[in-house]
Amino acid sequence: MKKKDITTLADIQLLVDTFYGRVREDLLIGPIFNNLLEGRWEEHLKKMYSFWQTILLEKHSYFGSPFPPHAAMALTNAHFDAWLKLWYRTVHEFFEGEKADEAIHRGEKMATMFLSKINYFNNLKTKPLT
Repeated sequence: MKKKDITTLADIQLLVDTFYGRVREDLLIGPIFNNLLEGRWEEHLKKMYSFWQTILLEKHSYFGSPFPPHAAMALTNAHFDAWLKLWYRTVHEFFEGEKADEAIHRGEKMATMFLSKINYFNNLKTKPLT
């Protein structure tokens, strides 16, 4: 299959559907996503279409803040490594080009930022107030 760049909503849907299909089956992060999104996968996928369409195609259809739902989750570097491994695999399987590179870059930035914020909030919880 000849690869192309991410240019349409259909491309975003292919990326998101394939990626989250793999997430659901992953032994480490699958149970976390499946427990949180049980009965709400379709809603989550639609939100992710909008998020990535806004980020990659500059068609502003996502309104919200992606971090807060993750703030209280007990996630570690291993979880984000697994997420990124699946993200890289999925992007590279179907796409190449400027937007595909941007998808990889944005995924890496999100993983780094989310993990940093989660660690920060977890450290606040464990420090005694003085």
